[in-house]
Amino acid sequence: MHTKPVSNPPCALLYPRHPYLLPVLFIAIAIVAMLLHGPIAQLNGYHDFADQRQWLGISNAADVLSNLGFALVGLFGMRMLWLQRDHPAFKAGQSGYGLFFAAIFLTAFGSGWYHLNPDNARLVWDRLPIALGCAGLLAAVWHETLGRSRWISPVLAILAVISVMWWRYTDLLGIGDLRPYLLLQLLPLAIVPLLQWQHRRPRVERLAFTVAIGLYAVAKIFELADHATLGILLILSGHTIKHLLATLAAAAVAWGLSRRLEAQC
Repeated sequence: MHTKPVSNPPCALLYPRHPYLLPVLFIAIAIVAMLLHGPIAQLNGYHDFADQRQWLGISNAADVLSNLGFALVGLFGMRMLWLQRDHPAFKAGQSGYGLFFAAIFLTAFGSGWYHLNPDNARLVWDRLPIALGCAGLLAAVWHETLGRSRWISPVLAILAVISVMWWRYTDLLGIGDLRPYLLLQLLPLAIVPLLQWQHRRPRVERLAFTVAIGLYAVAKIFELADHATLGILLILSGHTIKHLLATLAAAAVAWGLSRRLEAQC
């Protein structure tokens, strides 16, 4: 009797024989798309935030103080990684997660400094830790799925710095090209779920990242609806809510890592 051969599912064809195919292809397409698009300038009136109220002598108090959550989540994440530095659940992605939580912690200060008196010079210190956080998250998942490599985390960190410096350099020339910075924010949103699906990461782990990505996407929507949100809610602006949702997104990543400890107890 002849039996019909069982066809392999799509992910079986891509993993483990060609694990780099999809992520590298996506990165290549994204880079080409950015090059073909041409320079992407900062939105006009970017520094004109809706909520400019003072509190206790602090200018733009809501947008400044809403960054405190980043410091708390960053400290929690760094403390967890340090206390569990020898735990096998964190070993592969430790350098990436360390960079991520350190960047989240620094975001509290960089963003707070910027919102005290928004301008392009201060914006560098807001965008720099955000870029490093995106690089760290991508590096961590890359290590956990495609294997440990000494160069991934430092190279992505250097590219993160270059992306912000490129924007500032072109800004001083009157162009203000955001393409590298935006690309670095886009890649984790697409590559992290792809790698986790491709390598069949645990369900809770994928859930944590899905929640984090979803919260960050909604945060970006509120950022664009800054003035409209304050006009409706009267208490909170869209940018303040963006900070709070982005804090929750980082907290979701920390929660996912903490669940690994429970799963291996």
